[in-house]
Amino acid sequence: MVAGTVQNDQRQNVLNSILNTDGQPHPVENILTIFTFVVGLISFVLGMIVRNVAGTGSAVIVTATATGLVSILVGLYVQMISATRNQRILIVTGMIAGFVGVALGLSKGGFTP
Repeated sequence: MVAGTVQNDQRQNVLNSILNTDGQPHPVENILTIFTFVVGLISFVLGMIVRNVAGTGSAVIVTATATGLVSILVGLYVQMISATRNQRILIVTGMIAGFVGVALGLSKGGFTP
């Protein structure tokens, strides 16, 4: 064996085991989990921009509301099919961030600013 081969295999196992703590591959659940987390964070950041920046455009308000709603709806589905605890942690974090983004977007008019 080449010296770097074992190290690369270990790195690959570490990346796979972050969300797959049960040892089984869950590619669809992992992709949807990461999607929920990232979209929820985007909604949260946009919601904070809507809240803290005066004169925020309607496009930002609608985007914060829409991304938050998508994060919540996808998150609810993925929560039902998730297989590991680490997936559920990221899903709920993304859903909460998405909820904050939706709430802040709706406070400024939501889909009709």
